[in-house]
Amino acid sequence: MLQEISDHKSKGAFEKVAEDPPAASVVVRPVEQPVGLESTIQTLWSCIDDKDVGIIGLCGMGGVGKTTLLTKLKNMFSTPQSDFKVVIWAVVSAYYDVGKIQDRIGEHIGFPRSWENKSVEQKARDIYGILSTKRFVVLLDDIWEQVDFNEFGIPEPSQENSSKLIFTSRSRQLCVAMGAKTFKVQPLELEKAWELFQDKVGDEALNSHPDIPNLAKKVAERCHGLPLALITVGRAMACKTTLGEWNYAIETLKRHDGTPEILDQVFSALKFSYDNLPNATMKCCFLYCCLHPEDYSIPKKRLVEYWFCEGLLNEYDRVSDAQMQSNDIISSLLNACLLENGGEIHGEECVKMHDVIRDMALWIAHNSEATEHNFFVQAGAQLYEEPYVKAWESVKRMSVMANKIKVLKETPKCPNLRTLFLSQNELQLISDGFFQLMPHL
Repeated sequence: MLQEISDHKSKGAFEKVAEDPPAASVVVRPVEQPVGLESTIQTLWSCIDDKDVGIIGLCGMGGVGKTTLLTKLKNMFSTPQSDFKVVIWAVVSAYYDVGKIQDRIGEHIGFPRSWENKSVEQKARDIYGILSTKRFVVLLDDIWEQVDFNEFGIPEPSQENSSKLIFTSRSRQLCVAMGAKTFKVQPLELEKAWELFQDKVGDEALNSHPDIPNLAKKVAERCHGLPLALITVGRAMACKTTLGEWNYAIETLKRHDGTPEILDQVFSALKFSYDNLPNATMKCCFLYCCLHPEDYSIPKKRLVEYWFCEGLLNEYDRVSDAQMQSNDIISSLLNACLLENGGEIHGEECVKMHDVIRDMALWIAHNSEATEHNFFVQAGAQLYEEPYVKAWESVKRMSVMANKIKVLKETPKCPNLRTLFLSQNELQLISDGFFQLMPHL
């Protein structure tokens, strides 16, 4: 019998007899402590137990805590009490790519990396084939337009499969249109907003003068109960220990606190942290990050090289010498909550911009006289053709990365262009003259 087995083995290839094991069903994500959102979490969890509710939508303005809530829910599925067999998390964003979201879903299901080479239609069939046999929960963050879940391969939740689909959006109307039981995430009430703000400012600043707590309450009020603003402004004030600094903060926030659009109020509050960065170099380095697409993990090493080549770190002649300064800049931006940790990609540490912080950075870049016409950003905007050539003439930094551009056929005149991001497109042809009129690139 052993000889027969040996003969049989010699006729086949048995280097690999099984696929890699699937990923863990739930990967716990780091999350800010959800101050003031505890009752909302309990309400949402009771809906997850309700068999009549299949789709849940969390709506609210940017920075109000929707992603924090969704992340908290995801982490709760890791507890022994949860009996969902598959838990999937994916970020959709304004300009989404169906194939990439399917790849994220496939990663959670346990499909091998080679599976990603299949067509969108085949991926949808494969995903549907797996999820239709299991009790699953899919969490989709940041939906901007009505989505057909069948396009991804996600079966519709029903009483029979007891599965759930939970998503966030800035639009209540969109949640209703998608048939979701809708919850509006409201800004924090005054007491909870003050609690969160105190936590981010810290005792050292608040106790440095008897009058500072009262002034701090006024600063907190200017953040309109928005957790992102409270956290960001609170961190900016953590090192302010004099009455003059706190009074100046109140006056600065008041100047933008008439009756403008609510988004301008948010950006104005967040811009306070940008204005409090210690020097122009750090401000330029921060704005540079908005050239990347939304929810993009930026490798720190590459970011440093970009800053160095742009001359933003002009105190040094070599990248190795600039590394120390750039580490300090990145650390300061992380501490100010203007950047956040982006995990690791291929062993490299990354940083990310919250989508509202990125919107604010673009708002600054387009509205500030100092940076007027400097930025042209259409990253991840589903472009199929290069931007109109006239748009290139006065631009200093341009990003059309992560699109579907196949041909660059023009010869744009770019006397000021220093940075051009073209990566992650589908480029097949670049004209001979494309780079000829870019003397400072």
